[in-house]
Amino acid sequence: MPGIDESLLDAMRLPGARGASVIDWISGLALGAVGEAPGGDLETAAAETAELARLAAESGAFRLAAAGDAAEPGKEPPVQDVIITTPDDYHVLRFVTTTFDSSAVLHLWLGRAEGNLALARIRLAELAERLVLG
Repeated sequence: MPGIDESLLDAMRLPGARGASVIDWISGLALGAVGEAPGGDLETAAAETAELARLAAESGAFRLAAAGDAAEPGKEPPVQDVIITTPDDYHVLRFVTTTFDSSAVLHLWLGRAEGNLALARIRLAELAERLVLG
């Protein structure tokens, strides 16, 4: 089972990948990163990504279909993906289910001209499923 570094390197093999990171969406800290960071500052990008992920995960509207608390060990987060599109980029956030607290999210930044959003979403789901944290 791959760890953070190997998973991030796999994500960077996707067409158009500019940067990838694993972020703790509760603390806002990057657990690992490769490539570029949106805006050029990894710490700021991680904190802002964590804020977005936290808003999605804790939103009452998105929790309606999910039973229980996302922070409960072994529970799936109530949201699987968050996708942000800009004129030049795609940002795909994939929540990672872990055995301890499920507070990790994979963030992939893709160039829109070269990237394939559908492929990226499928590949991130596979990476998140195999990712070993700890």
